[in-house]
Amino acid sequence: MLVSLHVKNMALIKEAEVEFGEGLNIMTGETGAGKSIVIGSVNIALGTGNFKDYVPEGADYALVELVFSTENKTVLQMLAEQEIPSEDGEVIIARRYKAGRSVSKVNGETVPVSFVRELAAELIDIHGQHEHQSLLYEKNHLRILDDYAGEALARKKALCSEQYQLFRKAKKQLQEADSGEAERAKELDFLKFEQNEIEAAALVPGEDAELESEYRRMANGQKILEALSETAGLTGAAGYSGAGDEISRALRAFGTAALYDESLGELERSLADLESMINDFNRELSGYMDDFVFDAQKLRETEERLDLINRLKTKYGNSIEQILEAGREKEKRIELLSNYEEYLGQLRASYEKSKKILWQTADEISEIRKSYAGQLAAEIRSALIDLNFLDVQFEIAFQELEEPGENGRDEICFLISTNPGLPPRPLSNVASGGELSRIMLALKAVMADRDAVETLIFDEIDTGISGRTAQKVSEKMAVIARKHQLLCITHLAQIASMADQHFIIEKKPAGSGTVTSIGLLGEEESIAELARILGGAQITQAVLENAREMKELAKSAKIY
Repeated sequence: MLVSLHVKNMALIKEAEVEFGEGLNIMTGETGAGKSIVIGSVNIALGTGNFKDYVPEGADYALVELVFSTENKTVLQMLAEQEIPSEDGEVIIARRYKAGRSVSKVNGETVPVSFVRELAAELIDIHGQHEHQSLLYEKNHLRILDDYAGEALARKKALCSEQYQLFRKAKKQLQEADSGEAERAKELDFLKFEQNEIEAAALVPGEDAELESEYRRMANGQKILEALSETAGLTGAAGYSGAGDEISRALRAFGTAALYDESLGELERSLADLESMINDFNRELSGYMDDFVFDAQKLRETEERLDLINRLKTKYGNSIEQILEAGREKEKRIELLSNYEEYLGQLRASYEKSKKILWQTADEISEIRKSYAGQLAAEIRSALIDLNFLDVQFEIAFQELEEPGENGRDEICFLISTNPGLPPRPLSNVASGGELSRIMLALKAVMADRDAVETLIFDEIDTGISGRTAQKVSEKMAVIARKHQLLCITHLAQIASMADQHFIIEKKPAGSGTVTSIGLLGEEESIAELARILGGAQITQAVLENAREMKELAKSAKIY
């Protein structure tokens, strides 16, 4: 439920905080007092309204904060998925406006406004004139019926959605495969060309790395020989005096010293090892230089081989392994296209099988819907009679689609007749704005046990009604309030009298201007407000007694 609303710098409201309760929360006030600001503020917090319509000129800061307490598992799961902490089911949705920009937060964590909208859809349901108009769209009628059927239908719909995706895939594959003999022959020729190209290359995994190394060596042969020649001159490998000769002379000189001092023996052996190492190095270097031959033909062949491999990589993959895998895939496709009639037969069989399964599930869904449609229509008709549609007829008409979709193959339409002797017709052809609000109320009453959304807001529910009808509407709202928290802005005493919590919205002078305030009324204050609604400018004792009686009758009408 919605625990509280806190607003700051919203139109005429400087700052206000309202704590709502369970059951029916009624808000009343004079025309122009600022009742619309309350609904507007809630919409802004939930991401469906805009600050620019409410922030006073010159104000650079505004705030709307909603505090919910919920046991809705979907809400708690959504928070957990976003790693947003929640203690004891508390959800705080805040939207701040500062310097022309707005920021949304949930439990202190900054979130995209799109996430707030998704979360709000599970927490609160706001019904104003626009939402009543949604009843005119037949796509919403199917959703309402499916919600009414609940779990009995949900599992079948989930299965139907999976089967529909398989059917679409099978249908697409068949359509693409059955595109004509000429296209198939063209594809087969091209595949054979590509497969032959890969096969003719006779690629060996890893050969590209070896070839690149060999190519690098041969392409830089001149540089290698120059560097080696310089090295040979310095070490003595070229037959000239170099490091090897110098170490040999050093060893002979050092040997003389070692004859007279045995402690130099270890150093003498180290110098001898060094002479041996440099001599070995010089022999190997000379051998490498003698064997090194620059082969222009081999360089050209290596370069051409690398060019071939790199061209194949560009077409078929980034490595030799990927090129070979592409060749194997093409070989499979060639085999498939060469036995195309068999392949087409398999696709047709798969398509027919998926179609049969989907059609069967869609028929089962239709049967479930029709079994619930009569029950739903009867309950809505009963609720409409309670709302003073005395001679109403209400039916749910079915029409089958040529091909099932994710939700089956049904289109439905709510039909209504509010005049004796006239056949039921679609809502869009019959219902007025005031009637739509009552029809929506009837739906909410019927769906009260099935609707997981804990808080409902009704704005303009009293459009075009009065007297006995208003009384009926108030009683129906009291019924819904047994299962849900209701917030309602009203101009009618009959509806206001049913309040479990009654709030007054007033405009008061403040300095050189006016401000709007929201306050909770006590029992006697609520009666006085009912009298104001009933009596207008002059409130007599009779009007007060009438208001008191209305309050008492409302208490007796509410059975909890």
